[in-house]
Amino acid sequence: MNQADLDLDALARLARLALTPEEKATFQRQIADLLRHIERLGEVDVTGVEPSAHAHPQHNVWQEDEPRPGLTPAEALRNAPVQRDQMIAVPKVVE
Repeated sequence: MNQADLDLDALARLARLALTPEEKATFQRQIADLLRHIERLGEVDVTGVEPSAHAHPQHNVWQEDEPRPGLTPAEALRNAPVQRDQMIAVPKVVE
């Protein structure tokens, strides 16, 4: 993909970004450089390299699921900006 193929306005709309012309020029160059780098990665010979999700093997990464005391209602509500009847009050978001 080259710079001409990249529709930065569409990308900015999807990301809900309002970009100045200077930012567009900067991001256009940066994204084009990034895409060129990704294309170069496709040229690397990975014959015999086994696919992996991590660079190092991961073993026993989960701790035991043991019950332990949680927060008291007072502790849970301590930083709540609005409280009502021992609950955190939030704005209604569903009609």
